[in-house]
Amino acid sequence: MDEKKLRELLVQVSNGVCTVADAMTELKNFPVEMLSCAYLDHHRRLRTGLPEVVYGENKTTGQIVDIFKKLLHFSPMVMATRVSQDKGLAVCLEIPGLVYHEAARMVTAQMEEKQSAVNSGAGLVVVLTAGTSDIPVAEEAFVTLRCLGHGVERLYDVGVAGIHRLLARRDLLDKAGILIVVAGMEGALPSVVGGLVDKPIIAVPTSVGYGTGLGGIAALLGMLNSCSPGIAVVNIDNGFGAACMAASISRQIIGSTGRIEA
Repeated sequence: MDEKKLRELLVQVSNGVCTVADAMTELKNFPVEMLSCAYLDHHRRLRTGLPEVVYGENKTTGQIVDIFKKLLHFSPMVMATRVSQDKGLAVCLEIPGLVYHEAARMVTAQMEEKQSAVNSGAGLVVVLTAGTSDIPVAEEAFVTLRCLGHGVERLYDVGVAGIHRLLARRDLLDKAGILIVVAGMEGALPSVVGGLVDKPIIAVPTSVGYGTGLGGIAALLGMLNSCSPGIAVVNIDNGFGAACMAASISRQIIGSTGRIEA
């Protein structure tokens, strides 16, 4: 349950539309609910601003379905990450209204095609990739932010091997409030972006690369040793974590100014 739904329930009780007994039934499983396969944290979004999200890689289709059905009872905002296509499509067949995002390997509730009202300024997140091979990690960040209700745009395949591609889109970099920069190989793109903008940058190393890339460790170390200040680095292939950090930063900036536009 998010703050909006909780407020609506309290207003219904206040107006006599909902009885105290019915409200107690609605809230009886708070703040946690035990399933045979999971211990659900329904209060997480109220505490942290971010809902509980299902890590689907080692869960069965049945386990994801059971968890989603409980989460959907309290909030329409549901997500599962690292879900294979077969498993994701099976979950969508079990629960109408869910969508499988193939590139991101995520299952979410149906998201409106209309983007957030945020088109520029502090509330807009731009997700960049160095190469096409980095797109799955970037899409995990993109879909997560969309599901959380944040304005987000993509800028893919603008790595340092052809830096003119990035420089040609300075307009989008300037429009953004926060940038998520996804790169494998040597992981140089966040450093370059860091020398061009005055925005928070979240760097995501990917496991893309040949042998000495060591499954993303070379990119991770390169980003951690960046000479561009102001870059935060998340774990290898962790587009979801980068999106959550961007969402938290955006909420703090917007909350402090009271405005969405910069």
